[in-house]
Amino acid sequence: MDEIKTTIGRGGRLNIPAEHRRSLGLSEGDEVLVGLESGAITIQSREAAIDRVQRMVREKVGEGRNLSGELITERREEERRESAAETGKTDNG
Repeated sequence: MDEIKTTIGRGGRLNIPAEHRRSLGLSEGDEVLVGLESGAITIQSREAAIDRVQRMVREKVGEGRNLSGELITERREEERRESAAETGKTDNG
């Protein structure tokens, strides 16, 4: 890891060295996520955090699944059942 010495300023402010900002693609005003991991402070760009979460989801649900499509299908089926129940019909006809 390329480490650069810096100093914590007034109010806990910390300057991220220009080399690291360039490496992360960060510019003034960009949002970052700051976390603690194994006793170290981590700083991620918003995009890197989104990529990390997307990878975690893919690991859990697998490649090729369309979770939003599955949710829409479930909701439409639920709506169909509720509509049928309101009109006094059952799934059996």
